[in-house]
Amino acid sequence: MMQASERISSFIETYQKLNKDNLQLLADIYDPSIQFQDPLHQISGLDSLHHYFEKLYANVIHCHFDIHDSFCQDQQAAIYWTMHLQHPKLKSGQLILVDGHSHLIFDEQKITHHRDYFDIGSMLYEQLPIIGTGIKYIKQRATS
Repeated sequence: MMQASERISSFIETYQKLNKDNLQLLADIYDPSIQFQDPLHQISGLDSLHHYFEKLYANVIHCHFDIHDSFCQDQQAAIYWTMHLQHPKLKSGQLILVDGHSHLIFDEQKITHHRDYFDIGSMLYEQLPIIGTGIKYIKQRATS
């Protein structure tokens, strides 16, 4: 049986090398019945998650996660990261940095629940022409 800290190290290692050509690595860390959620999607099952990642990587120029910290207790972990994202339709393909964290729940074998928390506005909406300008203006007004 893998220790919790080893499981988290394996997760981090997998995400550091994950790309469109090695999505089969998802099966190494996720249970077949994985429940995955981020601000835009709720996904059930490893096949659906694999399909989600295929679409994600097919549409991006670059996507990489820098892991800053992780905490593990019992069968749960929190991973803190910065996503480095380049998408042709966002910010004219320039690099976007998005801070976030993941909450993971696992059993003796693999991760069964994965939920990502990040500011979807800073990743997506603020990067779009017209809408982005409006959202940035609202954020400035709210903090002044």
